Amino acid sequence: MSQFFDIHPDNPQPRLVRRAVELLRAGEVIAYPTDSSYALGCLVGDKAAMERIRRIRRLDDKHNFTLVCRDLSEIAAYAKVDNTAFRLLKTYTPGPYTFIFKATHEVPRRLQHPKRKTIGIRVPDHRVTQALLDELGEPLMSSTLILPGESLPLNDPEEIRERLEHELGAVIAAGACSPEPTTVVDMTAEVPEVLRQGQGEIEALA
Repeated sequence: MSQFFDIHPDNPQPRLVRRAVELLRAGEVIAYPTDSSYALGCLVGDKAAMERIRRIRRLDDKHNFTLVCRDLSEIAAYAKVDNTAFRLLKTYTPGPYTFIFKATHEVPRRLQHPKRKTIGIRVPDHRVTQALLDELGEPLMSSTLILPGESLPLNDPEEIRERLEHELGAVIAAGACSPEPTTVVDMTAEVPEVLRQGQGEIEALA
């Protein structure tokens, strides 16, 4: 049965943040809030936890997982970012965007798209997420919390606990998030391409 941490959205309690990170390091999957919707997260190198996320969401091997990073400096270790892309990232992060890049060798192959060798990159604008990342000291491997057969992410932490309490190590409750997922932008071609229009404004990207 998952633990339930009621964390303040603006002033996250350090003790609860540390406990959530301890569970991640012990191999658990957590549900946590972001600036777009709730997401599932685990350690980047934890194969068993990643497979649990695949099972919860019934994902195939073509799914693009996302690395949730603290800031731009962390992104460069995992994604091949040129100067043009860096300027765009500087404009749109932190925020409700997922950017698809060619992955570097630091990204485990199982997290990459099997044919394109890409990885999603995200820097959320949410204090609880940032507190988790600061305590963890590395990116979170993440996937939007959309259950099989549903079109929108789960948004209510009580409902998440009720439906997934036997699948998760913890649910981090910090109030409702936006019902919209992130805007997804493919950065692997010369011109960025919006693959999914979500919460983030896309006029300057289109």
